[in-house]
Amino acid sequence: MSDKSVLEAARALFQLESEAIARLSERLDARFEQAVALLLSCQGRVVVTGIGKSGAIGRKIASTLASTGTPALFLHAAEGLHGDLGMVTPGDVLIAISYTGRTDELTSILPVVKEMGVPVIAITGNARAYLAAQADVMLDIAVEKEACPLNLAPTTSTVAALAMGDALAICAMQLRQFTPEKFARFHPGGALGRDLKLQVGELMRTGERLAQVPATATVRAAMQAITAAQEGAVVIVTSAGTLAGYLTDGDVRRRLLDCDEPKTLLDAPVATIMTHNPLTFAPDTLASTALRALQERSVDDAPVVDQNNVPVGILDVQELLRAGLL
Repeated sequence: MSDKSVLEAARALFQLESEAIARLSERLDARFEQAVALLLSCQGRVVVTGIGKSGAIGRKIASTLASTGTPALFLHAAEGLHGDLGMVTPGDVLIAISYTGRTDELTSILPVVKEMGVPVIAITGNARAYLAAQADVMLDIAVEKEACPLNLAPTTSTVAALAMGDALAICAMQLRQFTPEKFARFHPGGALGRDLKLQVGELMRTGERLAQVPATATVRAAMQAITAAQEGAVVIVTSAGTLAGYLTDGDVRRRLLDCDEPKTLLDAPVATIMTHNPLTFAPDTLASTALRALQERSVDDAPVVDQNNVPVGILDVQELLRAGLL
């Protein structure tokens, strides 16, 4: 194959698989709603089972369910025949994945599961197979052809199964009103956990690095405070100590360039050039949320205030960079 033909083959595969998923969307009906309802009413755990490529997809679906608020585990269908079926108990829901709907290991465990009264959701491409007939709800993932040029290796069909499982998990997640805080509880480690748990209060500049002047101060005094703190901004406070405004050294530089009498500007009250209603954050704001707000406002820093609007720090985009959020 030439480099060009390799790219063409890859693009054809992407097209084929994306079209298959689009057709899944067109076929969705009340059965999908019934499947989601079963997940939401489950009093135990959602047990996802399959074998081979379907098993690999099932393991990922179980993981997605568990991390988005639906307790779930994966049961290898073959191991289920040799003792692991004890993982399934009354009150559970079983999601069985088999494209053909005739996988021996899977069909062999269905009578036991049905005897327990466990509802079965079948994800299959064969609506006439034994699996579909035994299921309480059948979700059709039939595809016209596999992306494999021999039409043998599970490719398009596994993508369809995964998409259907993701749809179940995310719809259940939304109906459970699963919050970012709950998501963070299940993802305490790694970059994802850090992004979901790190708060502004852990990154803000405080103490000697927090430049602060009263609203009656001059621009010169504000610049001196910025210099002393070795930072780039100053919070301006009222006589009661609450936030009155915010000024960056960039604000002052831009004003000086447009000013005919720089000395006059430096001796003017800081209140005349400060930002009166700056973007602010609470210390418990998620750092990832703060980053998005800074980017939306195209600013590099902002004051952090407590519940009484008293400045307690300054959040700088450089701190977010050092924390690995950028």
